[in-house]
Amino acid sequence: MNDQSKDTRRGRAGRKIDDLKADLIAVVVAVNEGEPCVLTIGQAKALPSGPFEFDHRSLQSGLREWVEQQTDQPLGYIEQLYTFADRDRIVAEHQQRVISISYLALTREEYASASAKRCWGSWYDYFPWEDHRSGTPPVLLEVLRTRLMEWAEGAPDAETCRERRRRAAVAFGFDDRPWNEELVLHRYELLYEAALVQEAARAGDSGVLIPVPGTSMVADHRRILATGIARLRSKIKYRPVVFELMPPVFTLLQLQRTVEALAGRLVNKPNFRRLIEQQELVEETGETTAETGGRPAKLYRFRHAVLDETVMAGTKLPLARS
Repeated sequence: MNDQSKDTRRGRAGRKIDDLKADLIAVVVAVNEGEPCVLTIGQAKALPSGPFEFDHRSLQSGLREWVEQQTDQPLGYIEQLYTFADRDRIVAEHQQRVISISYLALTREEYASASAKRCWGSWYDYFPWEDHRSGTPPVLLEVLRTRLMEWAEGAPDAETCRERRRRAAVAFGFDDRPWNEELVLHRYELLYEAALVQEAARAGDSGVLIPVPGTSMVADHRRILATGIARLRSKIKYRPVVFELMPPVFTLLQLQRTVEALAGRLVNKPNFRRLIEQQELVEETGETTAETGGRPAKLYRFRHAVLDETVMAGTKLPLARS
């Protein structure tokens, strides 16, 4: 092999490395006044994020530095969420390939106040079809169903049409199928594929004329947020992570309302309380509160010994049947 060929290969390899960039991005969640909220910057259009730099001791420490620098929000519970590296996830004018390593972080309401540097917004502003606590959202039946059926009917052949209708029915609970609260990402990605969200228009799909309701975000941040919501909705069923969002002491009703806010569905109150007691997730403090407005309610705290026990369970969701 001659020297010119070697130089060409070295140059190509070097260009590939230089074109890669690693970003750290945070989905920080709190439940404020009964609403599941996400921490945002940039007029509520972006999640806190920044590049992974040489001076960062680790990925997590780098993420914590970026979040605190951009929002003054200290992070408590944190876990890695997913790595996003699709080549087309960044708009065309950016020639650099960006790999984003995302994390899910949970914080309590007492630490989740708004400030000039940060904004807490309901995650249902971004996904209004996901909140079923007051019944099926009108946007689901009045807008999404119609638009998705139009997309299915516009398929190039009958088989593709049937497959689109089936996927929409499974994801959104059409045709008497059950609503699965964990399919948050599936639903968003289907809307993206159907060019019904603003982000699809930015990606160059000229088919978007009137996006369905829901606040858009920069790049693929709404997709990352959907991934975080899906993870949390699933995890509260088998790990007691919901207590990372609760104050040190709380009533069982407050705990139930928090679970319902995250799931976007109501739970059966007697079944919920029975499961909490059976799993010994909480213990009484011996104190009561009159803030509930009725009879004084008992105050509880999370029983941390649960974390050391081999058999673990989360706050299983005995969902109310409509």
